[in-house]
Amino acid sequence: MPVCHRPALLLLLLWVHLGLMAQPVPAVDENIPALVTFGKDADTAWGDDDFIQIIFFSIPETFQDPIFIRVYDPDTGGAFDEQQGAWNTRTNFSVFGGDGACSNTDAQRIERDGNYRSGTMLASRSFGNDARYDESWYTFGPFNPTEGELLPEFGGYIFKLVVEGLEGDDGNLYRLFLSTDQQQNRPVEGAFAFYFKYKFRMHDNVAEVSHIYPYIDERVVAIQQSNFDWDNDGIIRIISPSKNGERMAVSGDDHWSTSRHEITADDINSSLDIQMIKNRNNRVRNNNVVIYLENQYGELLPFYSIPIGGIPKYKYSIGIKPKAPIR
Repeated sequence: MPVCHRPALLLLLLWVHLGLMAQPVPAVDENIPALVTFGKDADTAWGDDDFIQIIFFSIPETFQDPIFIRVYDPDTGGAFDEQQGAWNTRTNFSVFGGDGACSNTDAQRIERDGNYRSGTMLASRSFGNDARYDESWYTFGPFNPTEGELLPEFGGYIFKLVVEGLEGDDGNLYRLFLSTDQQQNRPVEGAFAFYFKYKFRMHDNVAEVSHIYPYIDERVVAIQQSNFDWDNDGIIRIISPSKNGERMAVSGDDHWSTSRHEITADDINSSLDIQMIKNRNNRVRNNNVVIYLENQYGELLPFYSIPIGGIPKYKYSIGIKPKAPIR
């Protein structure tokens, strides 16, 4: 089940901390090289469990200028993508707005077997191996912000980008940018991205640490994380006001692993910094992974393109604190 409400404090913190880092996906603070979607004929052991990625963009109600969703390297072919034999993959990118684009529960579920393409389709294009778009930008839009689905609890008008591997077995690696300009990456003031199930490429460089940032509101007393095809590539740990590197379970090749983690009162109204630290000895390359979080009710928790409230730091003076009260 998805989380259906956002506290007013969260929205206030969004406005306080939004900046240029909120516009690219993956975001600067995440330090993730690229998103990834494989063709539907691929082996899941290559790091994509269902060959579909869904990204949401939130535009403030007060923003009135046209917006664009830009995709870097939308085709599958060339140095930026992952080849499996001959290049044979086609990937569809579709933008949705209007009623149900985000609020339809199928758009927020772990399993992509329902109406995840809900809402009104505003633009769509499929890409194969096309050198015109190799390591170049393709732009969807312009869109009027009011073409999105108005959801104040998610910060404004919501647009959904669905990326789906239609055929083939190669990995399409790409990046996104929400822009006010068709030709350049110019940020939309006050906008941000969020995602309920995240699929991305890890760095090959073992010195790089990647991050994701879920926000913990007052309803959360515990989280359960699930990750797929981690390939035992190092550790995943939590940094928060009360957690100084608490380890999460990590998965092997083509498998899911889950672990439950208690939330204390000190972590409420804060982001978690979930850090992905590579194994310096194993030297895993081209590692594609999937991860999602649920609260104690089984509701998915979104990751945000920025750490809401800032990057959390462990407070050494906290010591042992009671769990967050059940609400």
